[in-house]
Amino acid sequence: MSVLEHWFYHCKHSPLDAVLPDILEKTYAKGWRAVVRIGALAGDPQSELGRWDRFLWAYKKSGFLPHGRDDEPLADRQPVLLSSADTPVENRDVIILISGAEIPECTGVKRCITMFEDGDEAGKTIARTRWKSLTSAGEQASYWSQNDHGKWIQPLG
Repeated sequence: MSVLEHWFYHCKHSPLDAVLPDILEKTYAKGWRAVVRIGALAGDPQSELGRWDRFLWAYKKSGFLPHGRDDEPLADRQPVLLSSADTPVENRDVIILISGAEIPECTGVKRCITMFEDGDEAGKTIARTRWKSLTSAGEQASYWSQNDHGKWIQPLG
């Protein structure tokens, strides 16, 4: 059984709307199944679920990212699943936590990604607390931030 990796993505120069689709496309291209867990920091999680659902269908002019919502039929068949529920996650390769979502109980997950924007003080506080808790417990954690050109780097130091 593999160890769950925790990755932290600090969106310094681009909003989450610009970054999350790219991460999801890369995940999908690998053949991985993902769940995006939406927390309460952005307001009503159900409203955010609807907003992200509409956004992912229309964010690029040609093509789309196949996805679904956890409150729709056949949700378990979706390669990318949007969720606002606090339910355990099974048989997904990646969990992406946004808007302060908590790490769920999970089985068979390879990577848990916490994403937060630079201007979101509450999100940064949650990420820092989570980082300290995980690293204190000996969990594997990596921090990624955007450079001035929007490229993801692991800062030294």
